[in-house]
Amino acid sequence: MAVAAATRPDLIDRLAAQTAVRESDQLLRRLRTIEHADGPWLQIGDQRLLSFCSNDYLGLAQHPQLVAALKRVASDEGVGSTSAHLICGHRAEHAELEEALALWTGRDRALLFSTGYMANLGVLQTLLAKGDMCVQDKLNHACLLDGARLSGAALKRYPHADLAAAARQLASAGDAAALLATDGVFSMDGDVAPLRELAALCRREHSTLMVDDAHGLGVSGEHGAGSVLAVGLSQHEVPLLMATLGKALGCSGAFVAGPAALIEGLIQFARPYIYTTAMPPALAAAALAAVQLAQSETWRRDKLSALIARFRRGATELGLPLMASTSAIQPLLLGQAETALAATQALQVQGLLVSAIRPPTVPAGQSRLRITLSAAHEEAHVDRLLAALESLPLSRTDS
Repeated sequence: MAVAAATRPDLIDRLAAQTAVRESDQLLRRLRTIEHADGPWLQIGDQRLLSFCSNDYLGLAQHPQLVAALKRVASDEGVGSTSAHLICGHRAEHAELEEALALWTGRDRALLFSTGYMANLGVLQTLLAKGDMCVQDKLNHACLLDGARLSGAALKRYPHADLAAAARQLASAGDAAALLATDGVFSMDGDVAPLRELAALCRREHSTLMVDDAHGLGVSGEHGAGSVLAVGLSQHEVPLLMATLGKALGCSGAFVAGPAALIEGLIQFARPYIYTTAMPPALAAAALAAVQLAQSETWRRDKLSALIARFRRGATELGLPLMASTSAIQPLLLGQAETALAATQALQVQGLLVSAIRPPTVPAGQSRLRITLSAAHEEAHVDRLLAALESLPLSRTDS
């Protein structure tokens, strides 16, 4: 036994070797410390950069009303909630936010989670069990995939937006309980799932549909209630809705909304909810202010739509490798990781911050610049980005 133990690999050494391989492949992820944020402008060292990689789609993260709400409640109640929701951490601010989110999204109830990752793990681990089936789009966010794997259910992934493949996979479930999960707006490609068709498919197959609308909430639909309501689908057709508070709402945290029976069941059985300290009540107050602004200040969505159209028009005229997206996420597909990294570095020299997205976040050969637009941007900002992109040696398509 002693000899066998001596030959065991050291776990930290193994991890270090894996990291070295990633670095040699130009796939190493690096932290970037932001010293100050001023709307879309970020200070990094001695550089003031115009950012096109934030998820602050409505430009609410620094809104005075959010800041005032957070300060007011922090002054009154302190910083931390001090406990899990089910002990003594559930405050009036949490309850008010949950009510507002349920009303906004057309749901019976909503339940707050500390992060979107935890929300998706909580839902899928609670609902699914060994012997069930979970069918997912291959481009779903990692937390949807992880939640299904941890649940013990059989996970089947269909090619992106391939309805026929999704139908075959659901049909193969036989008598097993089945759930189909999809992003509403896909985080790396920026396109929208065929939600109406997926809802019809789930209805035919007596399966449950779950939509992760992290990148749709606040942006899509007449009142910003997200991708599901934007295409006229109700709670009955999409019983499981998850969305985050850290993107268009400019805060942090997430929620699940749906039928009362779903929410009550999550309170009883969702481990990431039960065993986690509740978000700070001051943060919940700021998120409530963001929900109200997202609904009332419709000009933010109008401005964002205009900026998206301006960018796409300019990128098309320049023949840039633009992907098919109408959302605030506008990727330029460059192919190799080194090409995307070089483009990011060249843009930073010109005072612009744009993220290079590389494997394993995206498939090999599909590295890209993930450009995101915000209502905090101005037309001149978009024009500056287009001029900088024009100067790069990127592959061009026929315009």
